[in-house]
Amino acid sequence: MALDGNDHPLNSLGFAKPPADTRVVVAMSGGVDSSVVAAQLAEEGYDVVGVTLQLYDHGAALAKKGACCAGRDIHDARRVAEEMNFPHYVLDYENIFQDAVIDEFADSYLGGATPVPCIRCNERVKFKDLLETAKDLDADCMATGHYIQRKMGTEGPELHSAADANRDQSYFLFSTTAEQLAFLRFPLGHLKSKSETRALAAKYGLSVADKPDSQDICFVPDGNYASVIEKLRPEAASPGEIVDMDGTVLGTHRGVIHYTIGQRRGLGIGGLSDPLYVVKLDADNRRVVVGPKEALATRTIPVREINWLGDTPMSSREEWHVGVKVRSTRPPVEAIIRPISDTEANVELLTPEEGVSPGQACVFYDPDSSRIFGGGWIWRGY
Repeated sequence: MALDGNDHPLNSLGFAKPPADTRVVVAMSGGVDSSVVAAQLAEEGYDVVGVTLQLYDHGAALAKKGACCAGRDIHDARRVAEEMNFPHYVLDYENIFQDAVIDEFADSYLGGATPVPCIRCNERVKFKDLLETAKDLDADCMATGHYIQRKMGTEGPELHSAADANRDQSYFLFSTTAEQLAFLRFPLGHLKSKSETRALAAKYGLSVADKPDSQDICFVPDGNYASVIEKLRPEAASPGEIVDMDGTVLGTHRGVIHYTIGQRRGLGIGGLSDPLYVVKLDADNRRVVVGPKEALATRTIPVREINWLGDTPMSSREEWHVGVKVRSTRPPVEAIIRPISDTEANVELLTPEEGVSPGQACVFYDPDSSRIFGGGWIWRGY
């Protein structure tokens, strides 16, 4: 049993008081993960308050199955709260979500970047505004269904990868600050597989036990980013030229937003002897730049807006040898961080990576443990 500094026993959330006297706000998306977190804490006797965010038009959302915060999901979250007998609230965050996430998503694509809106949602909505709401509700902490671990270190709470590498969500949570981490809890991070989560859902008799996982960005439920951006920014579909790395025009395109770094298919420039890939998106000149596969290899990455979670400031050393992820689906690779300031650095990949794009995250990992040292945003071409 864990003890505090005065030898008082700690409950499972780390507080020296009974669960019944510990209020926890659970961020409930309506999916199986956050539902299990809420049900488990309720069964353990905690004072649970469920909160679901309405992030975009509720009427439109009802027709979008598979989206993380659609009308169906709000209904499912409310039903779980009823089944486990704890209060549940739906908060209208439409305007905040539009300003903090959707608008930047559209503008980033227009600028030739490849944004990751789920990170911005965690950073600017869930772990900022919702976390403050939880404090307003006199909660002791806020719990989520994310697959990531919070462990106590010598200098305070640390962020660690999930026990199940296939479910690990550290790439999407790198911008969690030390202050936020002190208030957050991630009860699923230690589980070895998703089947364990579903088994718990079945144990608690939850109606969402067999609900499929959502795969898409919640406001792009069919995965068609371009159509969403065209609705938000009608000028986004401006045609332009497809050029090689020397500027020779090879063809035309129907809008930069239809292309991503590393894309090979669908370029419409057949008849060439060697395959070509998108190596750069020049949004200012409405140009898609193509080149050979080797032109995609990137060794040096400029990173800014860094959130550093190490025990000493990032700029306290000339370089850090770490593992980094530049895509959520790839394992960390060896790299060296060379700080420019406390929030900006150049990252050297010891083995070049293909398809690195401005707008993506670069997340830092301790090569000797499961700890996450934070990360930042890739911000310009190379």
